[in-house]
Amino acid sequence: MERLNDKLVNWASVLEEGTRRQAELASTMPFIHPHIALMPDAHLGKGATVGSVIPTDGAIVPAAVGVDIGCGMIALRTQFTADDLAGRELAVLREAIERSVPLSAGAANRRVSATAQPRVEELEALHPERAAFREQLVPRWRLALGTLGSGNHFIEVSVDETSAVWIFLHSGSRGPGNRLAMHHIRIAQDVCARAGVQLPDRDLAHLTEGTAEFDDYVADLQWAQHFALLNREEMVDRVARQLSEFLGTPVVERERINCHHNYTAREEHYGREVWLSRKGAILADAGRPGLVPGSMGTASYVVVGKGNRESLNSSPHGAGREYSRSAARRTFTREQLREAMRGIEYRDTDAFLDEIPAAYKDIDRVMADAADLVEVRHVLHQLVNVKGD
Repeated sequence: MERLNDKLVNWASVLEEGTRRQAELASTMPFIHPHIALMPDAHLGKGATVGSVIPTDGAIVPAAVGVDIGCGMIALRTQFTADDLAGRELAVLREAIERSVPLSAGAANRRVSATAQPRVEELEALHPERAAFREQLVPRWRLALGTLGSGNHFIEVSVDETSAVWIFLHSGSRGPGNRLAMHHIRIAQDVCARAGVQLPDRDLAHLTEGTAEFDDYVADLQWAQHFALLNREEMVDRVARQLSEFLGTPVVERERINCHHNYTAREEHYGREVWLSRKGAILADAGRPGLVPGSMGTASYVVVGKGNRESLNSSPHGAGREYSRSAARRTFTREQLREAMRGIEYRDTDAFLDEIPAAYKDIDRVMADAADLVEVRHVLHQLVNVKGD
């Protein structure tokens, strides 16, 4: 850990100059308390750095939460072992998962399934005062529940060092959360412009506590965060059913962990109640289980938090990009992707070239940098990888 200034603390041993400048700019906002914490996987983001923990007193910066509100991970440890999958045609399992979960950006369910209906009703009852607005902005949100998305979102069947089989999944609030986030980012920009607020970056526009705009954002934010959590629950249950059918034995759930890494919550830090935005970071209170994925083809980690005070009880959320998507497509080849995915069942396509492991930071270095933030409980290695185009 190094203190870059009195408002910025850094855990990344590799920190690009542009990322550092962006974080320093955010740290100058007058409502930061006590400081921004940069995680080991920090990299450039929209307005605020991905891999940053941003405590704000009396205000929230919507772009500092991110446009995939509530994005995060879920993991389910089963009773199965690697021996149960040995010698089986894993392509059959992958294809079954791909049929059960709509993939790709904009993909939706054809109907609300019986398992999703109680979750839909739970969301309908949350912040009902905003229901009419949500219906107008995202009328098809119910059909998005239980869908994966594209980019770095994935479903994996993995094994840990004890040979236990896990289902591991990364996704968020999908189109509904994105639409809500973009709506409120624009409102924050308009509010700051009307008030004559001079911003170092337009995407650092904020909403002030005590205003109607702030209250509306918090209600929609909390709804989208819960949508993301239930979206992951719905998908992991579908994948568990496919695994059960594939092996001919019902899944026995030994453990389930579901955690956000793009969200805001009310927390107390350094003697003050703040709005704590984790944009690419997980809550890592002492003893709290968490999930840190690597990239496609590399290891992922089940961790437990150490409650590091200076990190604001946070830890990294993954490897963090080293190449932009366009740069990765220019730099790497499909043969390199095939080599990186050797031994893993996945859909062999050029669509995943920008997700090649070499486009990301070294997850082992990230975890070494995070040694005083979390303790590793399990290391997971993929057997099956499912992604959306």
